[in-house]
Amino acid sequence: MLLQLAWRNVWRNKKRTVITVSSIFFAVLLALFMRSMQKGSYENMIRNSVELYSGYIQIHRNGYWAEKSINNTLEVTDSLMSVITGSPHVSFSIPRLETFVLAASGEISKGVMVIGTTPDTENRMTKLGDRVVAGEYMHGNSDGVMVAEGLADYLRLGLNDTIIMIGQGYHGTNAVDQYPVTAILRFSNPQQNDNTIYAPIELVRQFAAAPELSTSVVLSIDELKRMDKVKRELKRKLGEEYEVMDWTEMQPELVQLIQSDNAGGIILLGILYLVIAFGIFGTVMMMSIERHREFGVMVAVGMKKTTLALLVSLETCIIGLLGLAFSLVAGIFMLIYMYHHPIPMTGNAALAMKEMGIEPLLPFSLDPAIFTSQMLAIVVIMVVCLLYPFWNILQIRPITALRH
Repeated sequence: MLLQLAWRNVWRNKKRTVITVSSIFFAVLLALFMRSMQKGSYENMIRNSVELYSGYIQIHRNGYWAEKSINNTLEVTDSLMSVITGSPHVSFSIPRLETFVLAASGEISKGVMVIGTTPDTENRMTKLGDRVVAGEYMHGNSDGVMVAEGLADYLRLGLNDTIIMIGQGYHGTNAVDQYPVTAILRFSNPQQNDNTIYAPIELVRQFAAAPELSTSVVLSIDELKRMDKVKRELKRKLGEEYEVMDWTEMQPELVQLIQSDNAGGIILLGILYLVIAFGIFGTVMMMSIERHREFGVMVAVGMKKTTLALLVSLETCIIGLLGLAFSLVAGIFMLIYMYHHPIPMTGNAALAMKEMGIEPLLPFSLDPAIFTSQMLAIVVIMVVCLLYPFWNILQIRPITALRH
């Protein structure tokens, strides 16, 4: 009976109900759109930055990351690989040997990073082969190197030209050799495009006199949300000899960028929900004031104040849930479409994103937390707004109300 009464009371003033439901509908829909776009952008930034180079998790010899010294290398043993492959969420791993050298061509030289890696698995994670703009992607037995486009322009190198590399090998040995340029790579990140050389890991091991050694093992995992679990499990199994780092530790500047942008988005959502809260509260307050005499009559004929308060609560919940239900249904269909059809960026915005190494798109996310957080926000607003009619009903004096 109370539910029927509440439903009928809601539609006694159809215009006000429609306006309130519409305000909730459009506000929640806008909030879903904003949060989905933000989260999708963060996921895209992480995917571009992490899968472009660092991977989600890296394993080093303890203390390597602080020094980045080739002397603090690790051997990729069968026992180490068995621990890595034993984790159910690790898709594959890439041993790398990284070192810094002085690259020269003629009278021009520049300090660069040389990355020795396994060609097939590297291409599987970073899609390095798609970045070849001239020449052919390396293979395991290649005797040449792949040079980033900006570095090649600086050193005035082309395909099949010779690049000289001078550096320090393992345990202080001299590392000097020359290699043909077999491919030119183009990276969207300017720093990577100007300072990077890729080569097969066996070639770099031979150059650095570091047979069977690697500076890191890069892991790719099947789901980002499993990263912390995989990291904890590997730390427990590998012990103090190795350090296990995830991308948040290796790229703190990206984490700070996401956190600052996310804080701004939450502030905007707070302002939006503040507007919704005043709209719902205004509706509840008007319902309570204009029906003050009606409430007095109902109390006078024997209805308990708690029952009357429950009736008003049901009316408010119906209005809030109607707006929330409509917005969630519309939002799901809208975000599914946007998820499969991200917005391409153009102009200066696209150029800026490319310079940061981020694909110029505005992707959307279907994270369930986007929907649950909006539902929770509306429920909290409704509960807070119900405090006024509760207080008003509990203060009713039938005789005074009948004269209202």
